[in-house]
Amino acid sequence: MTHQEATLTLPSGSSLVSTPSPIPSSSPIPPPSASLYKSLYRWAPMNLLEETSTFTSLASIATYREKKTCNKSRIFGKDHDKFMRIVACREGEPVCADEASNPEGPFCFVYSTTFRRLGLQLPFTPFERTLLTEVNVAPAQLHPNSWAFVTAFTILCHGLDHTPLVDTFLYFFEAKNPGKKLWVSFNSVAGRVLLTLFQQSYKGFKKNFFKVRSNRRDPALSGDLVKKPL
Repeated sequence: MTHQEATLTLPSGSSLVSTPSPIPSSSPIPPPSASLYKSLYRWAPMNLLEETSTFTSLASIATYREKKTCNKSRIFGKDHDKFMRIVACREGEPVCADEASNPEGPFCFVYSTTFRRLGLQLPFTPFERTLLTEVNVAPAQLHPNSWAFVTAFTILCHGLDHTPLVDTFLYFFEAKNPGKKLWVSFNSVAGRVLLTLFQQSYKGFKKNFFKVRSNRRDPALSGDLVKKPL
């Protein structure tokens, strides 16, 4: 199934909400049927298939960019802005979707809160990429509070002039089996509490995710986008 994909390319060195260039209005992206998603992702429970994004057009992304709470957010490192695209989701597209329903090529879903509140940038650092691989989760599968642990651990290591290492991180944190929940969380290992929880009840982020896609010219990004989104 083919469709016209709504994308937003950020100019080099820009922040998520730096003065935006005019963005043409865009009608919602025609989605595949719900039955197609259900047949493609038979492993996914219904509540996962129902997790869809509000970012389904360029206009919705532009509105997000204009919010004051996003004023200092930067999605991409300066050297990679020109290689990256923010891509609007299709209406009804679940967060577990992958290339099976997206023939345009590799991408990953990322919750906007990880950029706006936690300072995540792409491409992932070698530490972040290795950690995701080690615990076998996609970026959108890791709970925001756990991304906060990853970010704080990185800052702490840099402050102590140490290279952040996955083995060191997993000495202090362990991945919690999500069970029926949709996200994987890191918990402090008993007796090795290094950091406190970023927010006791992290709510309001589930419907706000978008696709991040590379235009395939940036080798540093290839490893971030080849895995299934969730």
